[in-house]
Amino acid sequence: MMTQNTDQKREQIQMFCMDDLVPQDHLLRLIDKAIDWSFIYDLVEDKYCSDNGRPSIDPVVLIKIPFIQYLYGIRSMRQTIKEIEVNVAYRWFLGLEMYDTVPHFSTFGKNYTRRFKDTDLFEQIFSKILEDCYKWGLVDPSEVFVDATHIKARANNKKMRKRVAKEEALFYEDLLKKEINQDRADHGKKLLKEHDDHNDNCPPPGGTFGGKEIKESTSDPDSGWFHKGEHKQVFAYSVETACDKNGWVLGYTVSPGNLHDSRTFKGLYDKIKDVRIETLIADAGYKTPAIAKLLIDDGVAPLFPYKVPMTKKGFFKKYEYVYDEYYDCYICPNDQILKYSTTNREGYREYKSCKKICTDCQYLNQCTESKNHVKVINRHIWEDYMEQCEDIRHTKGMSELYKLRKETIERLFGTAKENHGFRYTQMYGKARMEMKVGLTYACLNLKKLAKILHRRGITEPDNRPFSHCFIFA
Repeated sequence: MMTQNTDQKREQIQMFCMDDLVPQDHLLRLIDKAIDWSFIYDLVEDKYCSDNGRPSIDPVVLIKIPFIQYLYGIRSMRQTIKEIEVNVAYRWFLGLEMYDTVPHFSTFGKNYTRRFKDTDLFEQIFSKILEDCYKWGLVDPSEVFVDATHIKARANNKKMRKRVAKEEALFYEDLLKKEINQDRADHGKKLLKEHDDHNDNCPPPGGTFGGKEIKESTSDPDSGWFHKGEHKQVFAYSVETACDKNGWVLGYTVSPGNLHDSRTFKGLYDKIKDVRIETLIADAGYKTPAIAKLLIDDGVAPLFPYKVPMTKKGFFKKYEYVYDEYYDCYICPNDQILKYSTTNREGYREYKSCKKICTDCQYLNQCTESKNHVKVINRHIWEDYMEQCEDIRHTKGMSELYKLRKETIERLFGTAKENHGFRYTQMYGKARMEMKVGLTYACLNLKKLAKILHRRGITEPDNRPFSHCFIFA
């Protein structure tokens, strides 16, 4: 017999407890048990007046609202408030009763502008949650994976202007200049003259003075024009991230999408270098002499992949020219010597062949296309560090370790993009992007922490065995 009583209970009056309506294994209940949210009061205490003014919304409620948004990948704050109005679990998490008025969707934005803007509040929240993960013994920072992903900015690709941007100094520029001059002096060369960037008689390549011409969005000037292959060209932000082998996010930085990973690496490394890293695993974009030197000098083993030589088809590869360290020269496949010539401004020593010998060489067409028949090989003054990276790459077990990238950092990006609204942003400006990234990664760590503690049967946040170590499988 078919039952037809759909509308009979809509106006029925019942008595209930809010706590009974939320399942015991609901994610928000697990999260609420995993962390003591009162730490937020200490972080925002100086943002509120202590003796006058209207009573404010509870700061914990104010911070929990965007947590719900990023935890469930809700598109906007307006939609988040609509979801909170009808979702019992969301109300329970915020401490609201069924008839309590939910804050207006603009409330968080106004508080951000008036209280939290230009502060590191959200990075402190991320750090506090990560600190709890450390206290439970779940994080293993001995092997750290680093990579960057791009988030599409809220910017129309057709609304842009071109401007000349002066390139920022590289983090190793001063050290490199010093070592270049030392290397030139050791070889009997004159010291390099300082560049004059404002020399009107000698414009830089591209025809602009004082920098490089770039595309800038008129909607969001903090974003950068990002090229992905031949087709994808958008304004975006680059989010550089570090995680351990268990997928815990250890640190992050936000940069314009037009900056290369190797240029922004130093900012991320400064945030994570104090956690006793033994091996740092990164892709080929980080395989530069400067990064190799930075890591090795700090006692960190860099693990980079093999990079195919960018040589024209049919020509000798660079590794076919053997470097003689004792005599400081290269030997070509025809057993001829390429002698040291100079050290250029980029930090590369130039080794050149003898024109008379090369002119009649049987391998000339496989060696060089230069008009004067002189072969030039460049060797960076920090090339020894790159050779150490190759030795590390060939060490037993490193190949398997590098393959874990797809299970750690790449899986982290995939989860954030698929489930937590990380593909694009509805916000303008780098500061708000840093807030979004910090809260999203805090959600990822907190969600993982809550599920592990629930699986271990730990329900009270105040009775944590700090010395006990769990291994996350």
